[in-house]
Amino acid sequence: MEEVAIIGIDLAKSVFHLHGASASGKPVFRKKLSRTQLIKFIAEQSPCLVAMEACASSHYWGREIGKLGHQVRLIPPIYVKPFVKQQKNDANDAEAIAEAAARPTMRFVPVKSETQQARSMVFKTRDLFVRQRNAVINALRGHLMEYGLIAPPGRTFVKRLAVQVEAPESDLPKEVVELCRLHLDQLDDLERKIIEIERRLKDEAKSDQQTVRLQTAPGVGPVSAMAIQAFAPPMEGFRSGRDFAAWLGLVPVQRSTGGRQILGRTSKMGQRDIRRLLIIGAMTRIRWAAKNGPPKGCWLEQMLARKPRMLVAIALANKTARAIWAMMTRHEDYRDPTQAA
Repeated sequence: MEEVAIIGIDLAKSVFHLHGASASGKPVFRKKLSRTQLIKFIAEQSPCLVAMEACASSHYWGREIGKLGHQVRLIPPIYVKPFVKQQKNDANDAEAIAEAAARPTMRFVPVKSETQQARSMVFKTRDLFVRQRNAVINALRGHLMEYGLIAPPGRTFVKRLAVQVEAPESDLPKEVVELCRLHLDQLDDLERKIIEIERRLKDEAKSDQQTVRLQTAPGVGPVSAMAIQAFAPPMEGFRSGRDFAAWLGLVPVQRSTGGRQILGRTSKMGQRDIRRLLIIGAMTRIRWAAKNGPPKGCWLEQMLARKPRMLVAIALANKTARAIWAMMTRHEDYRDPTQAA
């Protein structure tokens, strides 16, 4: 029997399918193991390449298998799909993972440490609370609109609704007032939790040298800096700032053919959280420039004069991403090109 060089694992909650292949790609074994049997079986194998899809629990298994001396590779599911032969099932998925991992040009996802995953959980929790807050505000506005009480969208105008609910002249039914108070109490609770999480992020951002450096870039605040530290892989893994911007999904989709370059809308194929925060930071800079006026003759002034704001924001976020890559790889603070000129 040939020696196993690659093991592809199709992850699940309880039952795992494994496909072992030799260095030439020839199948060596196909197994179906329970959760308790997986680590024991992998520990008995000689050090080899163990590949899995980058999905739920993959980073945990990557850390555990890496402790056994194996080389772990996580593959984005979209890159595994072309290798699935005919019918899709767990065994075929494991074989496809093994074949994809053997490709010399395959792109992998770095295994995250427990600290990185803890930081990412902070952002996911904050994002959940923000979405819940927006949902409660929209529900409150929708309910009160049925009684003739209106307010513009956004949490800034929630106080206006609260005053209208408590006003004696509102003539709202007693049940409606009580339910609106429940909505407002829930908003206060969510607001307190969001502020507490953001305070923790800001405190951590002050204590880390890399996040302090990131905040020297325009449009990058404590939350954005901590998100980059939590979600982004090592910057040395990208050949250039352009590659990092493409990883974030801040570049156009290409549908080029026949030697013609055809560019579409923004790909949005990369890391969602960092991309969203960089675009929000870019929009803040654009609003400030629209109010106070950008420096004469600068790139931002020229773009705002002939392009829609959202398009300019994405382009500005792309430039910020490239600057972040340069700052992190060269270990330098941000240098304003307008001042350098």
